[in-house]
Amino acid sequence: MNTAHAFRPSLVMLAVLALLGACAAARAQPSTMEASISVGVGAASGDQADRALFGQYNGLRRRGTVGLFGAEYERRNDEAGTSVQFSAVDLLSDTRELRLGWKKQGDWKFSARYGELRRDDPLSASSGPELKLTRTQFGIAYAKTLSQQLQLDVSLSSEKKEGARLFGIGFSCPSSLAPTCRGSTGTETGWALLMLPEPIDATHSQIEARLSYAGERLHASLGYHGSFYRNTYGSLQPNVPASLNNALGNLLPLSTGLQAILNQPIALAPDNQAHQLDVAGTYALTPTTHLNFKLAHSQALQHQDFATAGLVGAPAGVSNLGARVDTTLAQFGLSARPWPKLSLQAKLRYEERNDDTPLALYNVEGSNTYTNRLLPGSKWRAQLQAHYQFSSDLRGSLGADHEAIDRGVFTPTSAVAGISALRQKTDESGVRAELRRRMNENLSGALVLASSRRKGSNWLRDNSGLGVTEVPDASDPAAGLANAIFMPTLADRQRDTLKLRADWQPSDELSLQLSAQRGRDRFTTPSVYGLRTSGIDQASLDASYALSERWRFNANLSYGNQTLRQSRPGGVTLDYDNRSASAGLGVVGKPMTRLEIGVNLSYIDDRSVYAQVPDALTNAADAALLTATGGLPDIVMRQTAWTLYGRYELDKRSELRLDLVHQRSNWTDWTWAYNGVPFTYSDGATVGQQPRQNASFVGLRYVHRWP
Repeated sequence: MNTAHAFRPSLVMLAVLALLGACAAARAQPSTMEASISVGVGAASGDQADRALFGQYNGLRRRGTVGLFGAEYERRNDEAGTSVQFSAVDLLSDTRELRLGWKKQGDWKFSARYGELRRDDPLSASSGPELKLTRTQFGIAYAKTLSQQLQLDVSLSSEKKEGARLFGIGFSCPSSLAPTCRGSTGTETGWALLMLPEPIDATHSQIEARLSYAGERLHASLGYHGSFYRNTYGSLQPNVPASLNNALGNLLPLSTGLQAILNQPIALAPDNQAHQLDVAGTYALTPTTHLNFKLAHSQALQHQDFATAGLVGAPAGVSNLGARVDTTLAQFGLSARPWPKLSLQAKLRYEERNDDTPLALYNVEGSNTYTNRLLPGSKWRAQLQAHYQFSSDLRGSLGADHEAIDRGVFTPTSAVAGISALRQKTDESGVRAELRRRMNENLSGALVLASSRRKGSNWLRDNSGLGVTEVPDASDPAAGLANAIFMPTLADRQRDTLKLRADWQPSDELSLQLSAQRGRDRFTTPSVYGLRTSGIDQASLDASYALSERWRFNANLSYGNQTLRQSRPGGVTLDYDNRSASAGLGVVGKPMTRLEIGVNLSYIDDRSVYAQVPDALTNAADAALLTATGGLPDIVMRQTAWTLYGRYELDKRSELRLDLVHQRSNWTDWTWAYNGVPFTYSDGATVGQQPRQNASFVGLRYVHRWP
């Protein structure tokens, strides 16, 4: 059975289910019913370029008007313990949603849902398919109480994605991967970058089933989870012409071999499936001591044939990858309260991954061939935590954790490109302390300190198909790694974090919440290059004030700063700072008995700064270019928005609702446009966006309720 299409839904199907549920509940008397319906129309200003950001998730980019329709229905029979609920939201838009719930209390429960979501890429492409992605989701769930101790839960869900998203290909000659490919000259183009949108038509379906047992001391469950992914498109097939533009925009023939390289098929996400069985639960050793556990085994498979995916050049006798990865998980925890003021928690988790994928010579680099790489591994994680209530106003927590990762033995017949060194094992230990105190009835606060340190085994040098060599002292100049770049996920790292939170309510009408955080990561490797430090600073203030029973105010302020300090040999030292600030103000009130209004103002200012300094090994031409241009310009995003709604009660059963929205955006991103010039690919195709965008929306609804 093709599981990808087994759960394809329709609006008609769900509407029929809703009608059957409503009719069945209606037969039981006496019963009570509540329902509402809303109808209206909405319109947005500006053209598609003005609505690129405003309409990327609501369908208003491609069309300026939309119908508004929604409904809710609920019928209950308290004597029989049955109820049915149905809701329909925005059925005439691209974000429609239907939900159905039908149950008999203490016996069974059924639910179904259907939803659609569309995303229009805010970037505009001059050629190719429309850059959009639509998601269609459908799911049903059923729960049945088999006895006082047993319950069965089953659910099926499916999500289909269709559309196209931005993607591309590129290559630069000469290269060790293509020794005969020449670089750019005055008569030939030796490099190319092309837009090649990725077509999307894929379905992800999931099945879950769980049998739960609830005893006096033991609560346990046995579960199954199945995941099935099907992709209609197995590969991209480029069709690159024999001539493309060079860096100056001149149309020239491609250098020898470049066209053949660019026209190679590109593999897309393959069909795959995964299955997991688990048993989990808790056991009460004593009224104050509980044991929890989970044992699970999962298997992931990928057997899609290369030929059906449109891929060629596989090793002789190999028709598909034949991938199989088995993962075993064991987790145990203990929670206890030995004294009324002291509570303790301990957890131990072990995960082992076995990669049984067959090896074959897939990779070719010049005259050398390499196999795929297996990715086995294991991970231990232990946690201890204690909480102590010193007094009614003071509570402290102290925790420690340790994580050990073993990435398994490196596949000797494989090779790793673009990485200077690998590491098989890393260990990280951390501590965390928290103190919560109530200063008085109106003021309370919390302080959290956390620190962790990661270290690892000796670094491993890849020998390209001949295994790896352990480097006992990678900092020794003789090791040849002084100018190397080491992966930050494997490097030694010191992480320190400080968090502060305060809640203050000086009166019944006013409340304030303050939170702040500061974090720093420091990386240590045998080289002075790569990522050295990263940091995050955040602060926010939220306030709410009730002026009277009719009027309420809220406000918020926030600031954040993320930093990266990194460098590469022969390049530049980069100090990257992302600074963002936002503010908001909202008012909700009732100027008249039948009229309620709400206003919300918001402002966002996000700026990415790239401070660049030439490295000592930077060549003269690159250093001169950096001096002349000043480096990369800032990326700035500013957005101001205000929303206004008004609800006027016509009578006890009906009302009118008016929604007004205005959004003003200014986005200067040199990645896709600079000084009004869009990004241009080698074939002349462009991708860009309108830097200044203004869009407004007005919507009017009529709502009626029964009874």
